[in-house]
Amino acid sequence: MRSLMLNAILRDAVLRRPRRDLVRAGNSWAVSTRLYPLAQSSRWLQSQASSGDIVPLRKQLKDEAKAKKSKRNKVKLPDAGDLFGTPISRKWELTVGLEIHAQLNTERKLFSDAFNSTIHPSNTQVAPFDFALPGSQPAFQKETLLPAIRAALALSCHIQQRSQFDRKHYFYADQPAGYQITQYYQPFATDGFIVLYEHDGIAPEDGDMVQVGIKQVQLEQDTAKTVLQPPSEALLDFNRVSHPLIEIITLPQIHQPKTAAACVKKIQKLLQAVNAVTTGMELGGLRADVNVSVRRIDMNSHSSASHLDRGQVSLGQRTEIKNLSSFKAVEDAIIAEQNRQIFVLESGGVIEGETRGWTLGASETVKLRGKEGEVDYRYMPDPDLPPLFISEDLTMTVTKTMPQLPDRTVEELVQTQGLTIKDAKTLVDLDGGERLDYFDHVCKQLTALYSDPNLSTETSGDGRVRSGVHVANWVLHEMGGLLSNSETAFSPEKVPAQDLAYICLMLETGRITRRTAKHLFGQKFHGDRRDVKTMIEQQNLHIVHLTDEQYAAMAQDLISSNPVMAEKVKKGQLGKLGYFIGQMMRKGQGKVLALKAEATLKKLLGIPMQQ
Repeated sequence: MRSLMLNAILRDAVLRRPRRDLVRAGNSWAVSTRLYPLAQSSRWLQSQASSGDIVPLRKQLKDEAKAKKSKRNKVKLPDAGDLFGTPISRKWELTVGLEIHAQLNTERKLFSDAFNSTIHPSNTQVAPFDFALPGSQPAFQKETLLPAIRAALALSCHIQQRSQFDRKHYFYADQPAGYQITQYYQPFATDGFIVLYEHDGIAPEDGDMVQVGIKQVQLEQDTAKTVLQPPSEALLDFNRVSHPLIEIITLPQIHQPKTAAACVKKIQKLLQAVNAVTTGMELGGLRADVNVSVRRIDMNSHSSASHLDRGQVSLGQRTEIKNLSSFKAVEDAIIAEQNRQIFVLESGGVIEGETRGWTLGASETVKLRGKEGEVDYRYMPDPDLPPLFISEDLTMTVTKTMPQLPDRTVEELVQTQGLTIKDAKTLVDLDGGERLDYFDHVCKQLTALYSDPNLSTETSGDGRVRSGVHVANWVLHEMGGLLSNSETAFSPEKVPAQDLAYICLMLETGRITRRTAKHLFGQKFHGDRRDVKTMIEQQNLHIVHLTDEQYAAMAQDLISSNPVMAEKVKKGQLGKLGYFIGQMMRKGQGKVLALKAEATLKKLLGIPMQQ
């Protein structure tokens, strides 16, 4: 009996398992709301020295070996960016693969009916299986599959009709079962891709477009949250255990740090667009691991990176940088690791397969541990979970209900509304899609106003109406400036869509000046509850149009007063025509239309209208 007790004590000391306090409440179990302290590590099966001066011989030998190795390999690495882009770095080809972990937007956990929660007190949303209590078993929650399928379809993946769950064994306090349930051998989605364009922020070296293959998307459970308590204590919150995750694994087809960061950013945007994830990197809902390797480029060879992408037999030894939590961290960590590997190889050293860490603002990556392999994790099919079957009908139903993806929306805005790619992408990205919805609502309201003959009979001087571009300018730039100055968040109620549409109509049909339009927009933004039509009438803001004779008299007066400049305009210096237009608008006090003034001046100066 004494031997069994000793073995149990030693086992608990090694695993440093957290305490579990369950309280019986009727027919259910409640979990204590406190965080569980992670016991301090200590050497076991080793005599405790009676004096601080006595060091065990085994420890002395190990310390001496470490000191010799450190002295032999101690070299000063260049700062991040010192080698990047230099002739030395151009002799080496960088290859990057990504592993992105994203928390799915679900109500329940992956293998228990406990609620997913980030707002409840610590350790209050925990089922017996989340605590790995003896006898508890996983129960797959089917509803967690829907956001996972949406994510995979957004990445153009093929949904497998049969997949299975595997156990990935490792011992750490935040994983109470001693293994993580994942999909190593048969993931539920494979063979996808993502296309990155120049406007997505890829590196100039990659040209206009890069396609990155998605090897697989797999379901897996999250671990407990570790809360560090300086100087040496850590607490565990088990609310996060079994939160549903997807792991997205790309092929090693990225060759620029900036493109890698752009890829992570676009994947996040895609997952958010299809409502597959809770939050992004900025709030900890998405984390990235990067696998980095370099290989010397054979200047005499005509082989391209695409050959490596298929065969991958010539890639260098890779290292993995774990838990990067921002797009900048992804780019900077890759640059630093590329520098380190090139420096080591140029110095005659060898790159070891290992897991490394990165701190934002650092110039080097830091070794965390040797790289585990398939054998180290002892993967095996989970005997408590049956295979996962996904029918074609379910996949087709999810496909039909998928929202439009951002790339398609940007394309439509450019083609149908005349927006620039930059403005279209900004509209899609801002405020989680709310700004785009507001833009669409304003455009629909403006279209309805133009169909009313009582409102749209008058048009601007040349009859041109560019509603989409005009509305985008108000929604992005004018609204953005007011939001920035007032330090408030966007809300469509700031300037109701029907009011902005009426302002655009009045401006485009030449009934108010742009200065008046900005004045009205500002009044509405700051809380004026009157409708725009009433505001225009009460403040007498309508333009009183001048006759053609009045335009001609004003223009002739300016030409006569500035004969030298007028002569330069006649000789082709059309840029100076803007001076005359500005002067006419200033003298007209809001009654002069710029296009009408330009046409009148060109006629008097003998300049063709086409110029």
